[in-house]
Amino acid sequence: MDLYSELELLDHSKQKREKFCLLLRTETISVAEVMDVAEKINSTVSYKALWALEFMCRESIQNLLPHLDRFIKLLPKIHLDSGVRPAAKICEYLIVEHYKNNNIHTLSLDNRKAITSICFDWLITDQRVAPKAYSMTCLLHLGTEFKWIHPELKIILENNYVYQTAAYKARAREILRRL
Repeated sequence: MDLYSELELLDHSKQKREKFCLLLRTETISVAEVMDVAEKINSTVSYKALWALEFMCRESIQNLLPHLDRFIKLLPKIHLDSGVRPAAKICEYLIVEHYKNNNIHTLSLDNRKAITSICFDWLITDQRVAPKAYSMTCLLHLGTEFKWIHPELKIILENNYVYQTAAYKARAREILRRL
């Protein structure tokens, strides 16, 4: 099985993403191999590797955990819009799962700090709305542990609100309501 060929065939269709996830679940393709491709950030298939990881994490975040430090080190390097969105969504899955389980998870303090940093970066830089929305959710949860986050998040959301899209405003309203 050629990983690159499989990734080339991957698109947004649920059927193709499920097929690829089955390859990961049955270990026909390893998560480590997909991470290898994702780390080639300028490759035309690196973002598809991130799509695959996102879809896998939606079903079970557990498969990413052995590769968590590697994934977190990759985050600041991802710069293509098509890669940032799935990376941000994976962060949201990780953070929601972590706080849902009352902090009993494998996200170390360093992992949580790194995700905090990248989420603020995505929120204040020129990104599309989806990574910004996922970052807001992450920071909302992280702010329950790190008290300095909520005041900073509130300032950013209030200052940027007028200039953003309807989707951004909808998520920002929800987050501000919960702060």
